[in-house]
Amino acid sequence: MTTSLDDIRARIAAAAKTAGRDPADVTLTAVSKQQPWEAIAPILAAGQRVYGENRVQEAVERWSGRREEIELRLIGPLQSNKAREAVAFFDVIETLDREKLAIELAEAIQREGRAPVLYVQVNTGEEAQKAGVAPGEADAFIEQCRREHGLRVSGLMCIPPVGEPAGPHFALLAKIAARNGLGALSMGMSGDFELAIRFGATHVRVGSALFGARA
Repeated sequence: MTTSLDDIRARIAAAAKTAGRDPADVTLTAVSKQQPWEAIAPILAAGQRVYGENRVQEAVERWSGRREEIELRLIGPLQSNKAREAVAFFDVIETLDREKLAIELAEAIQREGRAPVLYVQVNTGEEAQKAGVAPGEADAFIEQCRREHGLRVSGLMCIPPVGEPAGPHFALLAKIAARNGLGALSMGMSGDFELAIRFGATHVRVGSALFGARA
């Protein structure tokens, strides 16, 4: 397992250097969702400190008691009624994508007295079944989050459509980020993270290439 971690880290470094970037500017998010603890433990012991989870309750069950050790990122869709729990538990929420959630997050941040880093999820493929704000609405939504709800949006996240070349989607996300003054880009997964790095990814989300296929 630690061999796979070393391999992913080496591939990230090589992709960054090829793109003329500092490897230190790309962070590996280990996608620990649905993984048994015996798969995660050796990765944690080997020094991996950033993890991605899809569901609030699953993350609480897995990581309570270990929160001081890691940075925890919510990379799955967030129900509005789970906003307060997410604000209390996560360091980063990558899936802000609608006004109702923005309102709930703003209220939760005030109540909890802590503010996770926030990313807006962009549905670059405009897929009906997928979460995320449409690309054409992203600028206005980011501005609304900032101006109306007082949220500090730090970056963008996307999941390109399966079966389509990912490059144009990564390029689109980078363009939206640039014109909104956002420096963080969470994009690229096990099959395409090296390409994402070429397009400016600052965080890549790797699960199966690190842990193997989920049962």
